[in-house]
Order: sequence, then C-alpha cells, then structure tokens
Amino acid sequence: MTVATSLIPGLDDIVKRGDPRRRGEIARAIADLYFQDPARLRPELIDLFDNLLIDLVPHAELASRVDLAERFSRLNNAPRHLVNQLARENEIMVAGPVLRRSPVLDDAALVEIARLKGQGHLLAMTERPVLPAIVTDVLVERGDRDVVRRAAGNAGAVFSPASYSELIKRSAQDGVLTLKIGQRPDLSGEHLKELLNGTLDVIRRRLSSVVNPVRQVEIKRAMAAIEEAALPPGPRRDFSAAQRTVLTLHREGHLGESALLGFAKAHKYEESIASLSAMAGIRIPILDRLIAGDRYDPILILGRVLNLGWPTVRALILLWYGANRTPADADIEAARMNFTRLMPTTAERVVNFWRNRQTI
Repeated sequence: MTVATSLIPGLDDIVKRGDPRRRGEIARAIADLYFQDPARLRPELIDLFDNLLIDLVPHAELASRVDLAERFSRLNNAPRHLVNQLARENEIMVAGPVLRRSPVLDDAALVEIARLKGQGHLLAMTERPVLPAIVTDVLVERGDRDVVRRAAGNAGAVFSPASYSELIKRSAQDGVLTLKIGQRPDLSGEHLKELLNGTLDVIRRRLSSVVNPVRQVEIKRAMAAIEEAALPPGPRRDFSAAQRTVLTLHREGHLGESALLGFAKAHKYEESIASLSAMAGIRIPILDRLIAGDRYDPILILGRVLNLGWPTVRALILLWYGANRTPADADIEAARMNFTRLMPTTAERVVNFWRNRQTI
C-alpha cells in the first residue's frame, strides 16, 4: 500500500481486488478532481494525485485508460509518473496520445521508449511538435518506412548529420521520403547534393516543383555541381571566350546555321558547342558531355531538332572525329542515312529530356 492509498479508506482494497470497471470509475473520479483547476495545484498535491493514479489506472478498463491518456496528454503539469506509465503501455491507443504531445515526457524517456517499443510507438512520437536529434537518431535507426517519412516531414524535428545521411540513403528507394527531405529548410547544401545524386530524374523534377524559389535555386546549383563532378578527369575546356563570341553573334543577329557551319569546318569545338547550346537551349556542360562521348548520335538528334542541313551535320560529325582522324566514306554515308531516317518527334523527345535535366 502506498501512502496515498492509505489516506483513503477502502481504496487499497479497490486497487487490489476491485473489478476493472470500479477501478476505472475511481480513477476517473480522482482525475476529475485534478482537472477542476490543474493550474493551481501545488507540487505536493500533484505528487499525491500521481501516487493515487499510478495504482489505479493500470488496472482500469481500456476505455478509461485511453480517456485519461488523452486528457493528461494536454497538461503541462500532468502527474509525471502516471504519464511515463501511460507512455510505456503496449496498447498504442493508450500510449499514443502522451507520446504525440505530452510536454511532461522528457527526452530520456522518449529515447528509452523508442528503443524498446514497436513501430506504433515510434510513429506516435513523430507527431510531437519538437523532436530533438537525440530522439530522431533512434527513430531513423529503428523506424520503418512510415516512421522515417513522418519524422522527415515534421518541421519541428532536428536531425544529426549521421541521421541525415541515413535518411538520404533510404530515400534512394523512396520517392516520398526524397520529397519530404528536399523540402526541409535545415537541409544543408552538401546533404542536398547527396540527396539529388541518388534520385531519379522524375523525382528531381517533382521536387523542384514543390519547393520554394530559394530551394529551387539551390537545387539548380547542386545539379550543376553534380554534373561538373561527373565530367571525365583531365583538363577541362574553357568555353568563356566562345560564349562571348556567340553572344556577340546573337546580339548582331548573325547566330544561325551558317555561323555554326563555319565553326565546325574550322574545327572550333568550343564555338561549335556554345552555338549549339544557344540554339538548342541546352547548357554547355550537358552538351559537351554528350558530344564528347563515344558516339555521334547526339549530333544527329540536335541536327534534326534544329532543322540543320546535312552539310552542317556532316561538318559537326567530322569535328567529333577530330582533325587527326578521317572517317571512311561508308561511315559518313551510314551517318547520313541515320540522320535521314531519324523522326523529328523522336529527336524532340530526347532533346526535351536533356532540357528537363537542367531545369532541376
């Protein structure tokens, strides 16, 4: 018998041998006294109520325990031991309300419960208005898909660098999680690059459409850095002078197929790429990587979309071969036939794909 139960005649007998309904009635009656004016209760009275209720509530009916959990979860001065007892119940209908919102639960209790209980308890915790890193570390470590999604979408959650990396690793197979992480305002630039690097293009486009303008700019910068890092090793081409030349031609109204043909015939690679970039609306790093690849197919595709004549396309193919390589006549004829057969709609779909990659 506790000191509290000894103060009320017959209460100890109800606690030990009373039926659940009777215990629930007594628990509700005592709780009603508590709720009459909880803000004015002194600490010693709160402790008295605490000692009374922790003996009664565990033996009460489920409905009574659920009701008390809901009511006490909203109080800043709820009985501490009772709240901790309710939070540790296996029945999630009882534990859920206090795990979701009770300010009485401290971080140490949340961490302990998160390590010991099941996914339902972890999921309830993800709804708390504030989740410190010490708690989210456990949620990310032990949580299933729904838990990590909900935690990532909680604006009041804080994640350690290690937990962020683990979330990003899991997002590679989870587009919903990717979108939630990408919208977090505390996501660092490095973590944003890490997130985008392992994400499908369709998810990148979706992410770019739902974030705010500032994050859209950050995504574009991160994608540019990713593309730059993906370029093959070795000396990088400098397109700055070629871009100035092409910009001047554009301002003077002279940028077109004729200028492009001249650059290609003169084996001016940078000027040719800069011209194609301006004419097709595709960033230079993307075009450079495509055209410097193992096949000249991108030249055929661009030629069809830009409605270039075969002489210009042929000059670009010879540029692709390089000044020290001479293709066989049969190879050039095969390229001409492939260019002739290429459907404009097919070429347009491919170029649109390239353009979409640079908008995210």
